[in-house]
Amino acid sequence: MALLADERDFAAMRHYASFAFDDHGAYLRQMEGLLKALAAKGVHTTVALFDPVAYEEFCADTRLDPDTPASRTRYTAELAAAGGTVTYEGQPIDRLVPRLIGVADEQATWEYATALLSRAGHRGECRDDTTARAAFDRAGAALRKVVEAAGPGVHHLVCSVPADGTSLVAVLHADAREADPPKLPEPSGLVFRTVLACGFALRSPGGLVLRTIVADAPETVRGWALHDGWLRPLSEAEVFTAYCTDAETGEPIPPEHGVEYRAGIPLGSPE
Repeated sequence: MALLADERDFAAMRHYASFAFDDHGAYLRQMEGLLKALAAKGVHTTVALFDPVAYEEFCADTRLDPDTPASRTRYTAELAAAGGTVTYEGQPIDRLVPRLIGVADEQATWEYATALLSRAGHRGECRDDTTARAAFDRAGAALRKVVEAAGPGVHHLVCSVPADGTSLVAVLHADAREADPPKLPEPSGLVFRTVLACGFALRSPGGLVLRTIVADAPETVRGWALHDGWLRPLSEAEVFTAYCTDAETGEPIPPEHGVEYRAGIPLGSPE
């Protein structure tokens, strides 16, 4: 199923005569009812984000009439094949929609980062895939070293990489409360490694931040800067300054209550 999660996207579809809905709230309630009915019959359903602009482009490319339910069904099938879906497991619609938007943003970030990483291997007329592959391998090694160095706890990682006039941001959660090595969830782990690899390949001045939650202890925040194809640990003062400075105005902001700002851990070179 493809869902119009945004009111503006919903409004854009209303100019099609075959689109029968006129109220976004009622539309979402009906979609939720349909999802529940399918689940009650034992039907496995995944949900994708319906993008009216991409839908128009799809119809133009495939020479389909956009004002038909059949065309919308074809587009939905293409979305499902491309990924970026959320499995319906009985969650209410007000939880499903934010998750769906997050997954769509994650998919877009991965696609853009993949394109940038691929471009990093081009030199004039020549193509050298080893540059992208080596950066991706280093990103995987760096991510493993960060999580291992952080020790037990629930880890929340954010990687930010300025590239090509925009900012790529990837988020990853890793649960290391068990004795076994933490498993990094996919596709979030793939997106994270790809964004970090972009920073390594492009020699971008990005950064990685790690927030760790451990029972009966203050939350800790550590940070690393991307430097020369690896991660340079930030000092405690650098971490504090990064978190306690408004990114837009440069003005200081109060530190978070119950959070300790610590220096990044030296990770050692992967070679």
